[in-house]
Amino acid sequence: MLFSRISRIRRPGSNGFRWFLSHKTHLQFLNPPAYSYSSTHKVLGCREIFSWGLPALHGFRHNIHHQSSSIVEEQNDPFSLVADELSMVANRLRSMVVTEVPKLASAAEYFFKMGVEGKRFRPTVLLLMATAMNISILEPSLRGPGDALTTELRARQQRIAEITEMIHVASLLHDDVLDDADTRRGIGSLNFVMGNKQLAVLAGDFLLSRACVALASLKNTEVVSLLAKVVEHLVTGETMQMTTTCEQRCSMEYYMQKTYYKTASLISNSCKAIALLGGQTSEVAMLAYEYGKNLGLAYQLIDDVLDFTGTSASLGKGSLSDIRHGIITAPILFAMEEFPQLREVVDRGFDDPANVDVALDYLGKSRGIQRARELAKKHANIAAEAIDSLPESNDEDVRKSRRALLDLTERVITRTK
Repeated sequence: MLFSRISRIRRPGSNGFRWFLSHKTHLQFLNPPAYSYSSTHKVLGCREIFSWGLPALHGFRHNIHHQSSSIVEEQNDPFSLVADELSMVANRLRSMVVTEVPKLASAAEYFFKMGVEGKRFRPTVLLLMATAMNISILEPSLRGPGDALTTELRARQQRIAEITEMIHVASLLHDDVLDDADTRRGIGSLNFVMGNKQLAVLAGDFLLSRACVALASLKNTEVVSLLAKVVEHLVTGETMQMTTTCEQRCSMEYYMQKTYYKTASLISNSCKAIALLGGQTSEVAMLAYEYGKNLGLAYQLIDDVLDFTGTSASLGKGSLSDIRHGIITAPILFAMEEFPQLREVVDRGFDDPANVDVALDYLGKSRGIQRARELAKKHANIAAEAIDSLPESNDEDVRKSRRALLDLTERVITRTK
């Protein structure tokens, strides 16, 4: 059980509430988890503390009851709220990947074409966050002459959504080559369709270069540094996955750090960039970061569960793909805690299909799937708490967007594909 004392102090200022945490945090554990990981590193001078065993908001731990009063208010479909903007973003993305080289153009636009662009989960989160964050700009007292400023700011925040999606798709193209994947989003992977892995890699590089050009156009060095760090994290995470030792493959700490680099860093730092462009305080920007980080971790944990429980048709890619590639994820790691003999199977590797079957037998007898879902829910709850901790606003658009962001935390952990 986790006990944490938080004091919320109202301070006057343009951003309404500023939240300050008490220095005393008391922790008691009944049945402490078999793993505990704590890592501290710096991003732009801010100390970020990751605690994977019991997820934490920036610098403190908080037991979350995901029954906020805001959740019982009117629900809105998150994707419908920003549907028009998503369409604009999609059109601009298609125009941004145009090139004079036909083969490269065809490859670069592959996942941006109508019908195969997916739900645009990350742009949706960022557009909602832009509204949820624009507290000082969206207050009624500032409307009128400030409309032009609001429009310019929104365009810059939309650009973050476009940059994030280009970085994400570039990482997918590279991942599919590294994993030798045949399918993605229910269609053939680019490297499979083109029959040319080198072209798929170059298409990913091209998208990254276009993302860099768009990023530079924002002329905000802090935001540029944030998203440059994201690209570094993507490379670091992929390298961690490719070069694991036997000990690292069986470490929950290593798995969660890799998951942050490969999945959560992009959405967390992009959320923070949205807040910084909106002129928010560092405290509010860190709440945006924490939302993105924990939403991203929850998303990947459920992804890893679905790799075992979903079907190829529902996932749009092959099921059991991770374990067949020798990638050990949370469900198997939790199963190993219950059945240590599973470690021997993991150490032998999964080139032999019989070893995959044995591992699945152990997983079926364990609580591995359930515990992975529970960990995902903890992170989703922390993401929700970050939204609930934002400065108060009476603006209905702000409130709708925050409810939608809360709704996404529930959708992430209940999705089936």
